[in-house]
Amino acid sequence: MNGPQLTILLGQLLLGMAAGFVMHRADFCMTGIFRDLFLFGRRTMLYALLLLIACLVALYALAHGSGLLLYPFPLFGPPSLANLLGGVVFGIGMVLAGGCVVGSLYRMGGGSTLSATAVAGLIVGSLAYVELDGWWLPLAKSMSLGSSAVTLPQLLQLPPWLISLLLLTVTVPLLLRWWRRGLLQVPFGPQGHIQPGKAALLLALIAFLSTLLAGIPLGVTTSYAKLAGYLLLPLAPEHVASLSFFQRQGLDFSHPLFGIRLTGGGGPRLDGIALIQLPLMLGLVAGGTLSAFRLGELQWYFKAPLRQYLSAFCGGVVMGLASRLAPACNIWHLTGGLPIMALQSILFVLGLLPGTWLGVQLLTRLVVRSE
Repeated sequence: MNGPQLTILLGQLLLGMAAGFVMHRADFCMTGIFRDLFLFGRRTMLYALLLLIACLVALYALAHGSGLLLYPFPLFGPPSLANLLGGVVFGIGMVLAGGCVVGSLYRMGGGSTLSATAVAGLIVGSLAYVELDGWWLPLAKSMSLGSSAVTLPQLLQLPPWLISLLLLTVTVPLLLRWWRRGLLQVPFGPQGHIQPGKAALLLALIAFLSTLLAGIPLGVTTSYAKLAGYLLLPLAPEHVASLSFFQRQGLDFSHPLFGIRLTGGGGPRLDGIALIQLPLMLGLVAGGTLSAFRLGELQWYFKAPLRQYLSAFCGGVVMGLASRLAPACNIWHLTGGLPIMALQSILFVLGLLPGTWLGVQLLTRLVVRSE
């Protein structure tokens, strides 16, 4: 392993720990943000998420203009209705799981057996997609919208900085008004709690530094498929070798900061994806563990009703499938694609909203219904 690779590995590990710690202390869960909007009408965390995205709009615009990051980011492609459908399915899955692909990791680190169950479901769902990959790819291609543009600025043939400036012109006054009115904080919080607004600022900085270091935005879902491949490999090595998803190398770019070429895919091997995502996943778990330990709350609980464990596992399976159908997850699209107005991410979020609503209906009728 050379110097730049070691820097990326250690940096992603430390940034993952920082993100896991902050998210645990702030209870900053992407699932909770959208679920609670439909379930209770709460908007505080949604305002915090908008603050996080607005910060990333500004930071990415500066980094792209300075040549520190590629525009658009690697792995983003032209839009497809598959992005919309993937968002719907992902929204259902994350509500049933009780956490998204990142939230489940830091909560598992904090001692949540339900989140650990969701992580197991994510691995199973990712493996299920790998088996369906040959069927899904032609169908996804048939849903292409026929545009070669990857971002909204490319579609409108406008400079990216202009779109970023327009977005900030609209959102910054709103965010300042919400901050002054106290809408970016909660009135009461447990010991060590980080207010949503402050957490959003910290997470925006962490996400930006991770993107700068890795060359691609925050994301972990491909590594769930990697973990599934690692588990399957000793049992059926020939079958693993025959699966086209495990052989593809979707990542292939020259890092603008380090000048090294990073390649990788979903197969069970140590490559660029493993270098970027696996330390991040480990860091998220460790950050949640550290936060819970410092608060004296690190303890495994097993007393949840069986149907909640079934919901967490099934939700994880659905998320694992959806993260490949979309492709990618809410973290990738919300903190990576949406700030640069990637068309895939816009469609994903448009699907995520009704998907979350559907997930809430299933949750309240089947999982947390009153006896």
